[in-house]
Amino acid sequence: MLSKYIIATGLLVSTTLAWGGEAGRVVFVTGQVQVGKQAAKLEAAVNEGDEIRTGADGAIYIKTVDAGFLVLRPNSTARIVTYKVDAANPANTKVKLELTQGVARAISGQGVKLARQNFRFNTPVAAIGVRGTDFVVYTDQQTSRVVVHSGGVVMAPFAGACTAEGVGPCEGSASRELFAGQAGMLLQVQRGQAAPQLLNNPSLSPDQTEKPRPDEPAGKVTTASTVTTGTVNLDPQKIEQALSNVRPAVDPTPTPTPDPTPKPPVVVPPIVVVDPPVPKPQEVFWGRWQTVAGQAVMPEAIRQNTTDVVAFEGQYAVARLKGATLVMPKEGTVAFSLVNSEASMLRANGEEMSANVESGKLAINFVNRTFDTGLVVTADQRSYDVNGKGTIDLRGQMESSSASATRIKGFISGPNVEEAGYVFRNSQTPGVTLIGATTWKKN
Repeated sequence: MLSKYIIATGLLVSTTLAWGGEAGRVVFVTGQVQVGKQAAKLEAAVNEGDEIRTGADGAIYIKTVDAGFLVLRPNSTARIVTYKVDAANPANTKVKLELTQGVARAISGQGVKLARQNFRFNTPVAAIGVRGTDFVVYTDQQTSRVVVHSGGVVMAPFAGACTAEGVGPCEGSASRELFAGQAGMLLQVQRGQAAPQLLNNPSLSPDQTEKPRPDEPAGKVTTASTVTTGTVNLDPQKIEQALSNVRPAVDPTPTPTPDPTPKPPVVVPPIVVVDPPVPKPQEVFWGRWQTVAGQAVMPEAIRQNTTDVVAFEGQYAVARLKGATLVMPKEGTVAFSLVNSEASMLRANGEEMSANVESGKLAINFVNRTFDTGLVVTADQRSYDVNGKGTIDLRGQMESSSASATRIKGFISGPNVEEAGYVFRNSQTPGVTLIGATTWKKN
């Protein structure tokens, strides 16, 4: 039975301590990367205590159990000391990471955001805490630097009460804060310094020491803003009392005195209306031509959109939008999450019945342009494993190999291949044929 693990942001909804030693899963890996004593593999678990090493050509993206990310760039070594998330009682959450050399990026997950006081990111010379954050760290044994993409951090050198064994941020006279609104700024600690230095030197940024790949997970960009709030009191007596304090005294026989000083005209700034961002249209989608196993026909997305290519399997079809942008990476293996699916089961006697795709996985290796996928399909109170492998041509068309247990046809799309979709047919179980369609999003 295939794993029913699906990487999704909603994992944190659990109301109990849902994860034991697992800290996250590998959603991208390229080059030489070790997790513990094993070579890193797509969708493999990364556990508390694991050391992660990347070679000169290596990079790894780990999606944490609370939907955050830990990214290691080339020539880096890190360790997940502790990653325990308790959604029901955030005070029990404990997260501690270590970077001993190289460059790492950390994007806070929901668990960390709810328990910032229990998060610590150590380097050999400093402790870093967060304010709900996306930050990048460079370190060697003598110097550590940090830049912030969103939110903020607090950084302090190891000295006095701030020790490497501690939990949570080190705050006090020796600590310094950095926020995303401070453009071009970074914090630096060198061994033996009493406090971090705030430097305006973009050339020293960890993003310049080891530049990010274009497909690194996108964090939320924030800008500094000031919001002033006031209190409105609707008590008539208090309003009258407040007005009496500012009203001028009334003279029964006032003598008007002209003001010789001309008042400047009141300038009302124009109202700037900012249109909301236009969501990127879906480029890979599927549809159904006729009723299958009693299921109503879905909106005919394929007929309503001008399509570039279409693949069919039974009554199911998958298509890619005409003019869709496809830029295929040349390296790395990427994991995708199942977004939408439908399936039906055909028996040898001609009977049709609906089926459900309970879970799925899809991995694409861009080095040799191959894919490996698996679904768990349930029908008539039984579960079926639907596995398939194949190749992807330069136009982004997916097709199963002759040795594959499942016939698959589909497409990938996007500037860094953010979408995929395919139709499938599996007749591995005697007397049963499973047919369906799926769409996927890159993790």
